[in-house]
Amino acid sequence: MVRRIVTGERNGKSVVVFDSQVENTHDYASVPGFRTTLAWASELGPTLPFDGRDPAAGIQSMLPAPNGTRVIVVQFPPDSVMAAPGFDGAATGAEYAAFLPGLAETFDADGSGFHRTATVDYDVILSGELWLELDDGEVRHLKAGDVVIQNGTRHAWRNRTETPAVMLSVLIGAAI
Repeated sequence: MVRRIVTGERNGKSVVVFDSQVENTHDYASVPGFRTTLAWASELGPTLPFDGRDPAAGIQSMLPAPNGTRVIVVQFPPDSVMAAPGFDGAATGAEYAAFLPGLAETFDADGSGFHRTATVDYDVILSGELWLELDDGEVRHLKAGDVVIQNGTRHAWRNRTETPAVMLSVLIGAAI
């Protein structure tokens, strides 16, 4: 689980508004070891002072509108999970649609994991290793601490190891 600490103001003084586990977390039954956590969201850019409401609760889309934001923590299981006998791609698609609204629809229908969003993403590898694959076949091996700035290009994430990898992504909605 992801612990989230959020500050705000009360009576002109800085205070901690939230210090808790993020509720908008889902462990995917159809992809053992895959977990997504929507830690924060804003629409049309943040406003201050913070009003105390949890913007990640009841979110309609994992993708922000232009100038909106999302902060998502993703745990990627090894790719071998998806290659295991009995892996149910249809169940995975249904679970993605339910828990990744807006984002799930951007994935290629062939199950390749390739997708493109109208966002600029700041992706930080927190633990493990991932491979960023671009649609021209270019691949970059990423390790903890590496940062990817994803500018609305078609891409896929791969975990070629046998241990989970965790990535923090800040998505900023872009105008097209």
